[in-house]
Amino acid sequence: VQLQGFGGGLVWAGGSLRLSCAASGRIFSINNMGWYRQAPGKQRELVASITPRGITDYAESVEGRFTISRDNAKNTVYLQMNSLKAEDTAVYYCKVEIVGPSWNQNYWGQGTLVTVSS
Repeated sequence: VQLQGFGGGLVWAGGSLRLSCAASGRIFSINNMGWYRQAPGKQRELVASITPRGITDYAESVEGRFTISRDNAKNTVYLQMNSLKAEDTAVYYCKVEIVGPSWNQNYWGQGTLVTVSS
């Protein structure tokens, strides 16, 4: 199983970015999908998560600005980030719980850097 992420970059404060993360390989189904981030000198934190049926949960710091979504047919999770702030600068990681023929396992993407300049 591999996770391929796209969409990071440099943006001015107030701008928007969209991250995506696609899972490929031997996948029977996917349970929860989520985005985490890690800023320099800080611990990795949950940004947003989404269940297979589309129930979402957000960190308080991004509520109302970020939107997580998923396309189950494409095994892909997205994170639309609007009204970005300097404190959103971090490496963003997707995390996907993959269901195989007889196992469940969490996989992490390689991380994509988001830099918000003020």
